[in-house]
Amino acid sequence: MNKDTIIGFVLIALVLIGFSWYNQPSAEEIEAARKQDSIAAAIKDNAVKQQKASEAEHKAQAEAEITDDSTAIFFSALKGTNQPVILKNDKVELTFSTKGGTISKAVIKGFEDRDNKMDVTLFDEKTQQMNFMLAGKSENIITQDLYFTPSNISDSTVTMTAQTGNGGSLVLDYTLGKDYLLHFSLQVKGLNGIFAPNYKEMDIEWTDLARQQEKGFTFENRYSTLTYKESKGGTDYLSETSEKIDEKIEKSLDWVAFKNQFFSAALIAKDDFAANSLMTSIPQEKGSGYLKQFCAKMKTAFDPSGVRPSEFEMYLGPNDFRLIKDVEEQSAFGKDLDLEQLVYLGWPLFRYINRFFTIYVFDWLTSWGFSMGIVLILITLLLKAITFPMVKKSYMSSAKMRVLKPKLDEATKQYDKPEDQMKKQQAMMQMYSQYGVSPLSGCLPMLIQMPIWIAMFNFVPNAIQLRRQSFLWIDDLSTYDPIVEWGTHIWGIGDHLSLTCILFCVANVLYSYMTMRQQRDQMVGQQAEQMKMMQWMMYLMPLFMFYLLNDYSSGLNFYYFISLFLSAAIMWVLRKTTNDEKLLAILEANYQKNKNNPTKKTSGLAARLEAMQKQAEEMQRQRMNQQKK
Repeated sequence: MNKDTIIGFVLIALVLIGFSWYNQPSAEEIEAARKQDSIAAAIKDNAVKQQKASEAEHKAQAEAEITDDSTAIFFSALKGTNQPVILKNDKVELTFSTKGGTISKAVIKGFEDRDNKMDVTLFDEKTQQMNFMLAGKSENIITQDLYFTPSNISDSTVTMTAQTGNGGSLVLDYTLGKDYLLHFSLQVKGLNGIFAPNYKEMDIEWTDLARQQEKGFTFENRYSTLTYKESKGGTDYLSETSEKIDEKIEKSLDWVAFKNQFFSAALIAKDDFAANSLMTSIPQEKGSGYLKQFCAKMKTAFDPSGVRPSEFEMYLGPNDFRLIKDVEEQSAFGKDLDLEQLVYLGWPLFRYINRFFTIYVFDWLTSWGFSMGIVLILITLLLKAITFPMVKKSYMSSAKMRVLKPKLDEATKQYDKPEDQMKKQQAMMQMYSQYGVSPLSGCLPMLIQMPIWIAMFNFVPNAIQLRRQSFLWIDDLSTYDPIVEWGTHIWGIGDHLSLTCILFCVANVLYSYMTMRQQRDQMVGQQAEQMKMMQWMMYLMPLFMFYLLNDYSSGLNFYYFISLFLSAAIMWVLRKTTNDEKLLAILEANYQKNKNNPTKKTSGLAARLEAMQKQAEEMQRQRMNQQKK
């Protein structure tokens, strides 16, 4: 990137900014658009209400027709009283409705909700519904239309039975495990004649309006997804940001999950969900109290003879990697469910770092009883200790280039013309080789550290251990820590200023200043001039990071702040403990050794630059010969 390129980028940016400013609407236009949007929203809300009222009326009419039909197979089960039945243990409390015979409410114990009240309601009967549908020869059997009779009731078991007039039945049998796993089955008895001989699959429709559980809507919404696992493949999910309606999944599935940032409900089928399931995810507006509208329409194996039940399991609990791994071992289906993928740890490389390093270190430090803020500091110190040898090597490479700068300036001053830049680079590489300096050795440590930074970028926001954990001024390390909040959303900023994000960005500016100063001290000729022009771009990076991370968890920003602070401290200590005179003496000794060694050849980058230079000269010579002809 030379001077002309930078000027070009600046001019393009100015044109875009100026064009955006010139075309921005006036205050009158904004007010008129706001009124128009309000009218359109009112019309849309009214239409939605009318549609819902119409649907409710049609549903009521349909139910009345069904309940009045004395010839219906389940006529006796079409009327009744809805009664709750509760299964519970130390971890969850699940409510089942006799109307429909399915789970209607799930409460996760031991985790505060958004209002800092004990226990999190994952869903209830107003937002969630699970419906099993069987297609008979003469009529369809829909569990939500039926009233079930509960039996075998205890804290961990219940059997829901819907009876037919001729002694047949539809049975839903539930068993709650010791923690977050629910086992259940659906089975018909004495209903052979109502199904076609080739009927082998039933339909399942599962819907949920995912609740907002955390303070930061934007951040939580980003990590709330409809996730699924292919039977012979990996996991995937629908878009977090765009609306997806009846998205067809062409492969068979092991499970489908409605996932929030820190809690999930996952439905697992023993015999898989058949190919071509339809999945829906519709993002909700901020302020509604909800994140996504989820819907999954699936098919799975069904035995109309009643000999073999259709078996399912349901995970209802926190997105805790270790816990999910332990719960998965309780599954009776013998599948490699890979449910821990509900805890997002990043792309494969970063996931491996988090899976086999970060989680182990995090669990080990947590076991000592440290607060989560101290754990983040200790993890940062450990990572800095591991990478220190590489950081020191990088710094010493820069220091060698710094002390050689006067000699390089003198040796390459005849190559200051633009057309001589390759010769200049070749001469510099030759000198670096003679003095025993590798200018690229400083790049490797940064390349090694970057995956760790990105891995932590994925790990910290998804670590449920940080949820509701306070440290210093931070009330909750899993979400932002506002020092100022306002009710209006501002593009790029949001409705608050996060203190840890500001501290990180300030530290980023200071660290950028230190690194640019170090780089400037080792630049030669036009490189130094170009470096001055690049400084303003480096100072814009913290501003970009602020827009990116202001909504992110304070734990992540705190980690980055501590990491940069320690990096700056390490750089300062290395600078103070490096004796430039001794270092130059060592380099001079290398030079004399290599100078007197006639077998010393150019290698590495210098050799490649020399080859490029010869190739360019050869091409230039060929062009001149062609011009003469």
